[in-house]
Amino acid sequence: MNRNMTITNCTRTAALALAGALSMSALAADSGTSDTQRRTVTGAAIGGVVVGVATGSAGWAAVGAVAGGTGGYLYDKNKKNEQKAYEKGVKDGQGSKPK
Repeated sequence: MNRNMTITNCTRTAALALAGALSMSALAADSGTSDTQRRTVTGAAIGGVVVGVATGSAGWAAVGAVAGGTGGYLYDKNKKNEQKAYEKGVKDGQGSKPK
């Protein structure tokens, strides 16, 4: 990171980067994308911003974006598995009502 950058500039940069990531997420949500796509894009945007701001390097920001995208994808798969288990439990519960 550039040593001449002040704390205020770092804070401003982080705020702008985070705003950009959140805007990207909002656009993904409005464009008719699937939950998987939206969660992956959101993870990638946030990962890229956090690592990019922390390191000040575009290369590391790309690594953060890949890691964030992977995290978003895995989070989505976990949520879908939770939903399937819930639906199975409801169905099993409805089928075993006492007579």
